[in-house]
This record gives sequence, structure tokens and C-alpha cells, in this order.
Amino acid sequence: MFQLGKTIVSDDVIKKDFVCNLSACKGACCVDGDAGAPLDKDETAILDEIYSKVKSFLRKEGIEAIEAQGAYITTEDGEFETPLINNADCAYVIFDENEVALCAIEEAYNQGEVSWKKPVSCHLYPVRVMDYTEFSAVNYHKWQICDDACELGKELQVPIYKFVKEALIRKFGEDWYMELEKVAETF
Repeated sequence: MFQLGKTIVSDDVIKKDFVCNLSACKGACCVDGDAGAPLDKDETAILDEIYSKVKSFLRKEGIEAIEAQGAYITTEDGEFETPLINNADCAYVIFDENEVALCAIEEAYNQGEVSWKKPVSCHLYPVRVMDYTEFSAVNYHKWQICDDACELGKELQVPIYKFVKEALIRKFGEDWYMELEKVAETF
């Protein structure tokens, strides 16, 4: 691990390779697991604000889940997450003609309906950020469903930090990312 400003970054973010392989996994990260996507506090207000514009992109089950639970939920630990459909799919997940899971928020963004791409935790994946009082931990989240993404990343020689460059800049800023690139050169 190494420190960049107020972040502690896992070496894996630089050393491991990763490129999403949706044709292999079908977007399983949006439908598997036991929790919704983690949300920053400021993202909860955004979800409330854009829901009416995103609603037309959602599946019936997603609309029902959001209207029953809210645009986001608060966990027992006081954390914020996207709601789930029957404790499985993210309420914002939709499927394309090949049954690949996509994000309705991102679809609305791509079609110019909203100016917010999606929760930063989704944009960052497979990087997970845990915020603490004095620093943020930036880690690689290894999950078996992403084994094909690791293989593709290795084949294409794309380290995680390059795969999620746009999201890291979104979260920490361009200067932080430039410092990360300098550190990567020393590995």
C-alpha cells in the first residue's frame, strides 16, 4: 500500500489487470451479491432529483422496488445504497437484448436525459473506496464473477487504475490521478 494525499491505495490497483468482459459475465455485479451499490451522501439527493427522468428507462420491477423503498435505502450501519429487487438485482438494472445487465441511470445519461452518469461506486468498480475520518482506503475488490475481466485485462495489459481512470478522476480529481500515474511508473 502507499499514500497519496489523504488516500491509502492498495498496490493491487496498479499491479492487477482488469477490463470488464460483459459478454462473459453479463453484468453479474449488478444482479449478484447481497447489497445495493454503495452511495455517497450527496448522491442520495441526486437520485431523488433524477428519478422522474430515469423512471421511463426502468423495468416494472425496478419501479416497484424504488417506489416501495425509495430512490435509495439507509442500512442498519447508516450507510446509503441503491434498493434491490427481491434482495437480488439493483433496482436500477435493466437488460439489453442479449440479457446483459445495464444501468438505467447510465442509459438516461447516454441519451441526454440526465447529467449524472451513475453512482461513483459503480463507475469505480472493481475499485472500492472506504472513507474513514482521516483518510480514504482505495482497494481492489476481487470477486469470482470478474475472473473473465481479470483474464481480459491481462490479455490486453490494462491495469485496474487505467481501466477506471475516468472514475478515479471523478472521485479524487485529475491531480490525484496524475500522482497515481507517477507512482505506477515506479512499480
